[in-house]
Amino acid sequence: MRLITLEEHYRAPMLKSAGGALPDPPPDSPLAKIQAKLDDVGDQRLADMDAGGIDIQVISHGAPGTEQLEPEQAIPLAREANDYLAKSIAEHPDRLAAFATLPTAAPDQAADELERAVTELNFKGALINGHVRGQFLDDHKFWPIFERAERLKVPIYLHPTPPPPAVREAYYGGLPPQVGMTLSMAGWGWHVDTGLHVLRLIAGGVLDEYPGLQIIVGHMGEALPFFAARSSAVLRQQAGLARPLEDYVAANLHFTTSGMFSYPPLTCLLEVVGADRVMFSVDYPYSSNEEGRDFVLGAPISEPDRERLGYRNAERLLGLDLSSR
Repeated sequence: MRLITLEEHYRAPMLKSAGGALPDPPPDSPLAKIQAKLDDVGDQRLADMDAGGIDIQVISHGAPGTEQLEPEQAIPLAREANDYLAKSIAEHPDRLAAFATLPTAAPDQAADELERAVTELNFKGALINGHVRGQFLDDHKFWPIFERAERLKVPIYLHPTPPPPAVREAYYGGLPPQVGMTLSMAGWGWHVDTGLHVLRLIAGGVLDEYPGLQIIVGHMGEALPFFAARSSAVLRQQAGLARPLEDYVAANLHFTTSGMFSYPPLTCLLEVVGADRVMFSVDYPYSSNEEGRDFVLGAPISEPDRERLGYRNAERLLGLDLSSR
């Protein structure tokens, strides 16, 4: 079966030395091989895609990216990173596509960069790594980005990022350093932070103002599907949310399987949101293409739903075409 994945990461060389970027790990650490794959947007990536049966990767710059940089630094670096990625994917246009990096601390320039990336570089939308130096995207100053995405008819992928220092200290301090850091990020924290971020976009009126905007959320929905019914009821009863949360899910949200290869969360996700809004993803290189492929091909779902998850939904949302492969 054909497969498209769309939470797949790289690391732009011009961002490696930027203020918010993580340093290279020790050569003998488990992360060293992952970082080497992040740096490759060519032969190694394609070989891994072939080994895992992946037809198309939609590539994006993961956390940390430009979101934590000052505007004057983020603006040129985002443009350079997008140009670098565009050149790389132009060498393999039948296998690679991209989400843009945006200088989110400068919202008007971020909207312009999104438009340039979509109209000139043929990018499929943008990926934003969570908060912007502690501010969530429901703040009105960031709304030009959403207005432009809606006008261009491209999605925004909302991806996790490490929590602000105050949150990290309050929730994860007092633990052994490695334990606290892991819990604050992929072990728990940044997933529920991203789920909260989506709820803020809804409660803050972003999706009412831009009803055509499409938001993609990874990792089986960042805990949102499990809590959807309760959050919906409580927000309407106690906070005056105008519409049920389920309405926004059906109209504005899409979800991917990235990095979570367990069937109970998939079953929950499909029962809550339906197969038309779920897309397969791997979270390469943090997860393996082979594990992701085996997960989706072995999932206890119907064959039409497997095709929706595997490639049809991504084709429709991003305007991709696998018919020639």
